[in-house]
Amino acid sequence: MVISVAIDFSQLKTVVEQCNLDEKLELLELLEKETFSIRFKKFLNQIKTDELSLEEITAEVEAVRQARYHAQ
Repeated sequence: MVISVAIDFSQLKTVVEQCNLDEKLELLELLEKETFSIRFKKFLNQIKTDELSLEEITAEVEAVRQARYHAQ
């Protein structure tokens, strides 16, 4: 048997407020899985830049490696 119930967002928030901590954590995990690809694409778009060349990135990585090597 399938039952559908229509509730608005305000009612959904009220229901979530009534959940215990374990239920809220389970719901959080579900939402994180459901929205991961969207959040990841948004993150990639935020960090996308043409300001740094591969050579500049490589030079910075090498500088950090040298600094760590000399710090030991």
